[in-house]
Amino acid sequence: MIIEGRVIKLGDKIDTDVIIPAKHLKYTDPQYLAQHVFESIDPEFYKKANGAIIVAGKVFGMGSSREQAAIAIKAAGVKAVVAESFARIFYRNAINNGLPVIICPGISKEVRDGDSIKIDLVSGEVTINNSKKVACKGLSGMALEILMSGGIIEYLKKIRKV
Repeated sequence: MIIEGRVIKLGDKIDTDVIIPAKHLKYTDPQYLAQHVFESIDPEFYKKANGAIIVAGKVFGMGSSREQAAIAIKAAGVKAVVAESFARIFYRNAINNGLPVIICPGISKEVRDGDSIKIDLVSGEVTINNSKKVACKGLSGMALEILMSGGIIEYLKKIRKV
């Protein structure tokens, strides 16, 4: 599975309250949540997110275990998140909601905002601006199956038919 897009670069320790502020958690509509994703650091994020790939530093998604963080990012049209490391709960919430996440130590030093990247989710290889290749950790096993199914709900529907 290959994903391509332009980079929106973020820093280290992006917590779930930055991703989707708590005041919006009473709403469940993904499109509503998408309009408020990252609003505290970039009020225009939603307008430029569609088709983008977030590249971030260490501990992306730390903080409270709100599932809405992954839902808001995906609903905004972000194709994937590549980070040096993820908070464990955010990582699983992303996979379970069909948002591709790739662990890639050192990636934030390799890319700039606006770069073009291509991600091979299975091998983990990230190609930057059609030239430089960076080896990252690919997805496999059940995590890959869940992601390729579109999330945990679709995965469960699929395996129940077996």
